[in-house]
Amino acid sequence: MKSLCVYCGSSMGVSPAYADAARGLARAMVDANIALVYGGGNIGLMGVIADEVLQLGGEVTGVIPKALVDREVGHAGLTRLHVVKDMHERKALMAELSGGFVAMPGGIGTLEELFEVFTWSQLGFHDKPIGLLNVDGFYDGLLGFLRHVVDQGFLRAAQADLLVSADTPDALLAALKRYDPHREDKLLKRETAERLLP
Repeated sequence: MKSLCVYCGSSMGVSPAYADAARGLARAMVDANIALVYGGGNIGLMGVIADEVLQLGGEVTGVIPKALVDREVGHAGLTRLHVVKDMHERKALMAELSGGFVAMPGGIGTLEELFEVFTWSQLGFHDKPIGLLNVDGFYDGLLGFLRHVVDQGFLRAAQADLLVSADTPDALLAALKRYDPHREDKLLKRETAERLLP
C-alpha cells in the first residue's frame, strides 16, 4: 500500500486525543513509507495530519473542490494540490489515488465519504482496505449500529467485516496490511462492477 486516503474532520473536535491520533497516524504512515491523500484543507484534523506528514518528510496529496478552497483554506504547502470542480470529482480522484482508506473522527462529510467507499467495496467496485481509527471509542456507536443492521438482515456479516477497526494507528495499519480482498462475499463480480462505474 503506497498511499492511504484519510477522511477526517475540518474541525478539531472537543478532545485533544483526536489531534494526537492524527499526528500518530501521520508518523505511522511516514515510518511505513505510505503517502497521504486527503481533502486538501489546512484546518482541523485535516491540517494536523497533513502538517505532521510534511514535517516528517512524507508526501501529501490534497484534493479540494474549487468552492471549498476558501472555506476549508486550501493547504498551500502540500506535495501536490488538485483543485477540482465538485465533491463527486473530489471523492473519485481521492479514491483513484489511494491504495486504502481510513476514517478518523469527523462529521457528516467524513461519514459520507466513508460509507461511499464502504458501499463500493460491498458492491465489488474496489478491493482496497477500509479502516476506522476508533480514537477513544469514537466509532463504537457506529460499529454497534452496523451489528444491528446485520442482525436485522440488511447486511451480511462478511460484508460488515469489510470495515476494519483499531484504536491505535499502528494496529490499524497492521490490520489494513493483512486485509484479504478475496475473502469477502461481494454483491457483484469485479468485472461486472467495473462496467457500472461512470
